[in-house]
Amino acid sequence: MLISKITAFGVMFAGLLNGPVLAQQPPQDAAIQETVITVPSIPVGGSVSLGGTVVPYKDVTFSAQIPGRIEHIAGEEGDSFEAGAELVAINDDDLLAQRRAAWANLANAEASLRNAGVQYSREWISPYGGEQNDMMGGMGSMMRKFSNPMQNFMGSGSPGYERHADLYSYSTRLDQAKSQLVAARSRIEEIDTKLRDAKSVAPFAGVITRKMVEVGDPVQPGQPMLGFADTSKLQIEVEVPARLMPGVKKGMVVPARLDVGDVDIQARVEQIFPIADPDRHTVKVKLDLPPGVPGGPGMYAEVMINDINAKVRDLPVVPTNALVWRGSLPGVYVLNESNERELRLVRTGDPVGADGIAVLSGLRAGERIYIGASGPSGEWQ
Repeated sequence: MLISKITAFGVMFAGLLNGPVLAQQPPQDAAIQETVITVPSIPVGGSVSLGGTVVPYKDVTFSAQIPGRIEHIAGEEGDSFEAGAELVAINDDDLLAQRRAAWANLANAEASLRNAGVQYSREWISPYGGEQNDMMGGMGSMMRKFSNPMQNFMGSGSPGYERHADLYSYSTRLDQAKSQLVAARSRIEEIDTKLRDAKSVAPFAGVITRKMVEVGDPVQPGQPMLGFADTSKLQIEVEVPARLMPGVKKGMVVPARLDVGDVDIQARVEQIFPIADPDRHTVKVKLDLPPGVPGGPGMYAEVMINDINAKVRDLPVVPTNALVWRGSLPGVYVLNESNERELRLVRTGDPVGADGIAVLSGLRAGERIYIGASGPSGEWQ
């Protein structure tokens, strides 16, 4: 079943849509060029008009990643920026101080690592502090034996055992120094990441769409700060009932109408979301709009979706320049059986082709109508 848009004013005259005669006096201007045609009919399937919203192709919201105070905002709503431009900055004095302290810890860790390496190398090359090179020919080793006679008696104070213990101790110190160095470097990397998070950079060329903070405002992690969108390409986002989804395919072109001036356009299905909304039982669909269309993000739009389950019926079709408007009510001039001109109000449906429109009621196929007798405003000249 075709669903068309009927104004509230038109509902008051619903009883007139079956073909009442509103005027019997045609214009008498001989300069007007008019033509009488026979109304054809075409088989038309059912379609449903769904309301949607115009959205930008890309849209991001920058949120605070660190606590702090807003130090800089690049512009106001509507200002354009190229990709890579800094849009919002949070004060980072505290992070810079932490970074300097982390670099000092890194220097200490490097010094500790060098010292542990030297001590380990000395113990490996010259055990017992170089006593084997003593000019007394090993007297230091003998003195070490006599210094702890109980260990020598028990057999646990051999030079080989002591050297192994010393090497293990110095090796442990060396490993600890290496771990401290890795921790110091990791701390610097952590602070650098936070410093990058303190600045929000445009990921693509676009405009600021909304500001949620001002310079000097304190923010916490997760707090929205700025909206940014690429409005050079627009789409219609619409929720399609699940029962209509068999008639929607990616890449198909469907008629649409923008709320700005009731502009009729053709929109192409660009994206079909894979999962339906469990509460509303609808599937989100995005359709690309042609370049240069009027309006912008957030505006209302209508999309005509075919209902493949609806029955096909024959409907009369008239050229759009045959319509005559009385306020918000469309009508056509008909040549009746008495060869007199009469104005009938009609209820229109979907566009047909480039310059035709289906008629739901008020006119039958085979009747004769006038075309080319209306001016730009739709009234008789």
